[in-house]
Amino acid sequence: MSQEALAVFEFAADRTVFDIEDLAAVGLDADEAERAVKELAGLRLLSCAEGAPGRLAIVPPRIAANRLLRPMEREVRHQQDEIERFRWMFETLLPAYESGRARDTDAAHVEMVDDLRLVEELIEELTLNCRTEVLTAQPGGARSPESLRAALERDRRMLARGVAMRTLYQHPARYHQPTIDHVQRMTSLGAEVRTQSEGLCRMLVFDHHAALLGVPDDPQAALLVREPRLIHSMRVFFDWAWRGASPFPLSFDATSAVRISGEIQEAIVAMLSEGLEDKSMARRLGMSVRSCQRHVAEVMKVLGAKSRFQAGFLIGQSRARPAGGVPSGTEPFALTGPSLPARRE
Repeated sequence: MSQEALAVFEFAADRTVFDIEDLAAVGLDADEAERAVKELAGLRLLSCAEGAPGRLAIVPPRIAANRLLRPMEREVRHQQDEIERFRWMFETLLPAYESGRARDTDAAHVEMVDDLRLVEELIEELTLNCRTEVLTAQPGGARSPESLRAALERDRRMLARGVAMRTLYQHPARYHQPTIDHVQRMTSLGAEVRTQSEGLCRMLVFDHHAALLGVPDDPQAALLVREPRLIHSMRVFFDWAWRGASPFPLSFDATSAVRISGEIQEAIVAMLSEGLEDKSMARRLGMSVRSCQRHVAEVMKVLGAKSRFQAGFLIGQSRARPAGGVPSGTEPFALTGPSLPARRE
């Protein structure tokens, strides 16, 4: 309410009726008086005086409030009824929708979401509804600064609500500065972060009620899982991976770096024995092909192998060797120690 309208209301409160010309007594000219009267009339605080044409009378505030607000309240109730009607209508569509999705996925509680925008909206929704714990597995090495910024805002809100947070990365993430900065911020807020060499699949698990699982052949898509037994299995897998992972270092530590490098080398040995190519190994290790090739070269040097085929053969011989026995011409090999220096990816 304007100061002029308040002055007119206080003036009118002392009188039974009054004329607009009387408002000169409160220091208002004709235009100001007319605007103030229109404002009060719009608020239902002034009306024409009964039996006194052309004169004005004040309306008690409670009566004015009822006259002004009741139509608004009726409209609000009408809108609420409409909201409930639409909500009920959408709920009635769920059985048909879930039945159709079940035929596509063979599970009523597993849904393919193949639109990145919808995946992002789902993450926002599940983040807002998370109450106890969120588990995150992020395969690969570096994440884009944009995705880290978006994750930081979501994660900060959850941590502020007391939600526990555990995140798994692959070892190369230790050498990506934006990821290091992100982890420092998150751990300062209470999150826990670890890394491991391989075996991660992209997933987000929210409490025991919902999860998002990455789709290997489509980075824009995700599987939305609400089946409790599947979610339980995902949590069991995460806990197993978590126990074997190493805490994310917030500063460079040479001893830790040598150990992590050794774990990467051991993973490469296993993949060499499977006959995997550099590109496949790099993808599983979450690093560039060039970095992977450098590690492979170091492993071959330790083995004394001149080719990948020979390296695979020597590894196979070593694993087939009986306890205490060493095949003639083949020396045991180790994948840790000074011969394999730690590198930053």
